[in-house]
Amino acid sequence: MEDKNVMEKIISLCKRRGFIFQGSEIYGGLAGIYDYGPRGVELLNNIKRAWWSANVYEKDNFYGLDAGMFKNPRVWEASGHTSGFSDPLAECKKCNARIRVDKVLDAVGVSADEKMGEEQINELFDAHRADIACPKCGAHDFSRVRKFNLLVKSNLGDFTSEGNEPVYLPGEACQGIYLDYKNVVDSMQPKIPFGIAQIGKAFRNEISPRNFLFRTREMEQADTQLFIRPNENKEAYERIKNERLEWYVSLGIKRENLRFKQHENLVFYAKDAWDIEYNFPWGFDEIEGIHDRTDYDLTQHMKFSGVDLNYFDSETNEKYIPWILETSAGMGRILMAVMTDAYHEDEMAGETRVVLKLSPKIAPVKAMVAPLLKNKPELVAKAREVRKELQKVHPAIAWDDNGNIGKRYRRQDEIGTPFCITIDFDTLGEKPELKDTVTLRHRDSGEQERLTIAEVAERIKEAIQ
Repeated sequence: MEDKNVMEKIISLCKRRGFIFQGSEIYGGLAGIYDYGPRGVELLNNIKRAWWSANVYEKDNFYGLDAGMFKNPRVWEASGHTSGFSDPLAECKKCNARIRVDKVLDAVGVSADEKMGEEQINELFDAHRADIACPKCGAHDFSRVRKFNLLVKSNLGDFTSEGNEPVYLPGEACQGIYLDYKNVVDSMQPKIPFGIAQIGKAFRNEISPRNFLFRTREMEQADTQLFIRPNENKEAYERIKNERLEWYVSLGIKRENLRFKQHENLVFYAKDAWDIEYNFPWGFDEIEGIHDRTDYDLTQHMKFSGVDLNYFDSETNEKYIPWILETSAGMGRILMAVMTDAYHEDEMAGETRVVLKLSPKIAPVKAMVAPLLKNKPELVAKAREVRKELQKVHPAIAWDDNGNIGKRYRRQDEIGTPFCITIDFDTLGEKPELKDTVTLRHRDSGEQERLTIAEVAERIKEAIQ
């Protein structure tokens, strides 16, 4: 994206129009924590509903889940998070800013394998120190690299007792799916291949949150785990990759702003791993990971729990641990990609305007109804009648009678409302041939047309399907 200031503009719009607020702002804020305002939560919920529909309702043999956040501490031991869930960090000796060493090495064209120990990554970092400057002060003098665990510790129950194990907030949402895999098999009797989907919270003790919603300390992850027969992964994996990319296009994101990127360094248990990346203002970056995890997760949990997690396949009369194909997306990152792709500045009627060209399917407001003048009771009454009728199509029909009609249109453009409906004196029958018709304005083009209320309802209905 050419406009390097677009991120600041989007952040400003999010605050001004009630999409995203800084967490605990009246106390000075809390880095990496954000609150979704009235319009932001509507947009987020619409994206969630679209994801749930695509990954549960529209698929055969997929089941939804909502696992609890707190889990037995041994879960994170089995998953490898207590020992391996860490970022390599170094500190600038001049200004004390901390940097993600793997990220800065990647920026200078050097790949740091996540399996590297502290000694190995220090050797790599030392070899390229001259190419790396502190992003805050520009110095090249850094401390040694140390790995910092990202799990967030918490307390649960009687945490004062000696020997009581610490608990953690979830470092990733998907572990709940693995823990309830057996329960889903026992209660739903699914035929393999089958999937489990979940949208759940995850927390990471990020030292340096960055890029607004992109890297935060609290997030929601949308995960699917497809359980398949061992070694029957290739065809299903390619199908899932294509399905997931097409879903982003269905949200209204331009295809040219999306791409696949294959992981060069795989974790030891993975067969393959690809990211779907979006072209953010700072360049292409991950919004979703698609991973071939083999049988690692269930095998680990069977080993640590002592519970048999084998699946009995009635078609082959075999017992085996299924392999898993995973998709994992950050909901905040998706929302950010949607907002970035929809953000436009153009000129209309001789004025510069900001417009969010959101797909009507996910726009937080589907239409706005307004009386031409708010001091005319007959116009107001008719407009409220029209709004009530249109809310039968969708409840998210806004009301706006503040300021002149042009200003109302501009406000709705900024929040992505696809249609504005104006009730005027012709609606009341000043021109008999136009009685019970309204002006429908289209957000993207600014074009207006005269339609009956029934026709307007049908337009909205068609647009949001």
